[in-house]
Amino acid sequence: MKAPSPLARPFTAAPRQETPPLKAAANYLLVCVAVIAVFWVSLGMAGITLNFDFVEQYRDRIGSGFLLTVELSAASLVASMAIGVPVALGQSARVLPVRYLCDLYVKLVRGTPLLVQIYLFYYIIGTAWGIDNKVVAGVVILSVFAGAYIAEIVRGSLLSIDEGQLEAARAVGFTRAQTVRHVVLPQLVARTLPALTGQFATIVKDSSLLSVIAVIELTQTIREITATNYNFFGGFLLLGGLYLCLTLPIMFVSKRFEKRFSYAHEA
Repeated sequence: MKAPSPLARPFTAAPRQETPPLKAAANYLLVCVAVIAVFWVSLGMAGITLNFDFVEQYRDRIGSGFLLTVELSAASLVASMAIGVPVALGQSARVLPVRYLCDLYVKLVRGTPLLVQIYLFYYIIGTAWGIDNKVVAGVVILSVFAGAYIAEIVRGSLLSIDEGQLEAARAVGFTRAQTVRHVVLPQLVARTLPALTGQFATIVKDSSLLSVIAVIELTQTIREITATNYNFFGGFLLLGGLYLCLTLPIMFVSKRFEKRFSYAHEA
């Protein structure tokens, strides 16, 4: 029986089936055009005219804000990893005060809004400990916030490793270090890397909240510009586009990692 042509059903595909690239691109383009059309019609109905003439005038300030957002996000990712991994291990520590301290940290951070943490840290803890540099304070706040989520990602991945594999490693004479290197770490990387990549995209977006303490990153830069020229719609639409320029490639890489490591597990 002859296999049906992909063009025979251009708008449908079986669940969990790999969609041919051309078919996927055509459908994605169709969806994007539909979304843009609805948005454009909505602008017309609301009587809003977009104007991006300010971009040339403020390009240096926008570029500086964009660069600071990238720097804040990258520094926070590294620092949050340095926090999250030990906390994940500490949640299974034999010393109970350490275990409960790590558990309390995760619960407090994940259970409260980032905006509240920014105000509490900067105006209370930061003032008490003499942290005057807003950029440094921003990195610390983002790192502590993201570290709790990374700890849960790592802890969940550790718990998902089959205990039988660890017993098999001990049975063939592996030392603890060899078991970690050859059994635990490869699986841990495969299971955490896609989620960690996605967490980086979250850090990029969360950095926008640092504008409330006047860190001159991308969001604060656009807020200051729109306060001058009153072009709020153009300014914040540009802001959303610039954040997409940062997060979409990260999401793409995350999807590639998911696909690659899922193949590795199946193999």
